[in-house]
Amino acid sequence: MSRPRNEYDYGDDDYEYQGDGHEMHTGDPRRDLAYEQSHTYSGSSYILPDEIKSFLQFFQRSINDNQLFEIGHSYERDFNKLTERFFKNAPWPDAESIQAVVGNDPVFNILYKELYYRHIYARVQNGPSQEQRFESYYNYCNLFNFILNADGPVHLELPDQWLWDIIDEFIYQFQEFSKYRSKLQGKTEEEIAILSKNPKIWNVHSVLNVLHSLVDKSNINKQLEVYASAGDPDSVAGEFGRHPLYKMLGYFSLIGLLRLHSLLGDYYQAIKVLENIELNKQTLYSRVPACQVSTYYYVGFAYLMMRRYQDAIRSFTNILLYIQRTNRMMPPGSYQVDLIKKINDQIYTLLGIALTLHPMRIDESVHMQLRDKMGEKLTKMQRGEMQAFEDLFTFSCPRFLSPVPPNYEAQQGSFHNEPLKLQMKVFREEIQQQLAIPTIRSFLKLYTTMPISKLAVFLDMTEDDFRTHLLCFKHKMKNLVWTKGTSGLEGEFQSASEVDFYIDQDMIHIADTKVARRYGDFFIRQIHKFDEFNRSMRKSTLDHQPR
Repeated sequence: MSRPRNEYDYGDDDYEYQGDGHEMHTGDPRRDLAYEQSHTYSGSSYILPDEIKSFLQFFQRSINDNQLFEIGHSYERDFNKLTERFFKNAPWPDAESIQAVVGNDPVFNILYKELYYRHIYARVQNGPSQEQRFESYYNYCNLFNFILNADGPVHLELPDQWLWDIIDEFIYQFQEFSKYRSKLQGKTEEEIAILSKNPKIWNVHSVLNVLHSLVDKSNINKQLEVYASAGDPDSVAGEFGRHPLYKMLGYFSLIGLLRLHSLLGDYYQAIKVLENIELNKQTLYSRVPACQVSTYYYVGFAYLMMRRYQDAIRSFTNILLYIQRTNRMMPPGSYQVDLIKKINDQIYTLLGIALTLHPMRIDESVHMQLRDKMGEKLTKMQRGEMQAFEDLFTFSCPRFLSPVPPNYEAQQGSFHNEPLKLQMKVFREEIQQQLAIPTIRSFLKLYTTMPISKLAVFLDMTEDDFRTHLLCFKHKMKNLVWTKGTSGLEGEFQSASEVDFYIDQDMIHIADTKVARRYGDFFIRQIHKFDEFNRSMRKSTLDHQPR
């Protein structure tokens, strides 16, 4: 289970715990009364249904015995099934309420709290309280201290999916807290005072420190470097890096850093943290679809904001093809299906923006889907409607955040939209510089030579303004493009424009840089070959007939 999942359906008819626990309201007054009683607190103790007890005991035993298959089944299916039946819009029992069932087990207690608070963020209608936000942060501190401060690798194994969800949720809750503390309007003076007195709670430096510590502990960058050169990663992994828990947490932390730097608007650093991950081919380190999709979404977005449009388009196209291939393999009812579907729509939107700014040929199946999803919106962007660009950017961009708290002394107003406004300003300025380029491109395709003054008249511009736009065209159509190497920051400057030109005094000379394939000639040649083959076959048949 992960966040935000309010609309997701985790139903599964194969749930293995089918004891005599209480169902939802059945029409039987005695059973309904028992159900209501089972969902009430009695002091600090919680009357747990038998199915919840059985699940918790089995889940605890699986974790303590490092039974990965059983842990995965309990985590991805049983927990969600019980959530649907008993806690659809209410919190699970807190950790103190299950002590009678699981005893004093510190590791299981931390892992259970991770699920408990995540469920509150995802399903409880009013979301977490301020106190719960703090407690969830402390629980993550306990979890990461347990993993990082041990003298040797801890005796714990968790499925890759859960490890990814831990990192993903950790960053998500930091993102939500940043948004929460920026909304001062509606908060009491006491709540604001608590926030101002606790600046280290969900501090950006502490979040970065955790992610970098997991990366360093696992030696994941060294492992990826050796892996890319076809070596043995275990040779440089060290004691901790050879342990699957540390290795995968290190890898997922790199993706977490990519996401966090993107949310903060530092796109260069976002790509740099992945310099040892080969983005243009599948690796054995990431078998979690949600991780793959998240990686390419943030990489593509960072490239888009860095004006590396070809790399952005390549990233978006690759992950859209990946989603097409893997969608059918995901288990029905999995939250990942709905999560990836939402990101899929955002990626198509970003791809549409990138292709409007930098037209180029892409995979035909992706192009058809793009036309189906965004036909009218693409037309508006191609006409240069700024509002269309802004609306689509707002829908598809990450939810940016500020690394610093607001001015609590103001005690009013909401500042959570300020980071988005800043990124929107940068995006808008870039679009305004390029608004005339599609029109200029369309005119350049029509001629081979033309006086600059005449073409300027066609575009209702002065000659000086037109020269400025021609220089802008040259500049914007030349991008840094990845060609080889592991680092996504490497590349060569290339021009993907289908037309090029140079200016000789007052004349502009234009030439096509890309020769269109002549499909008609190819088919005509094949038809002639086929006719010749048929004639030779008929002649051969006639020659062999008895006279």
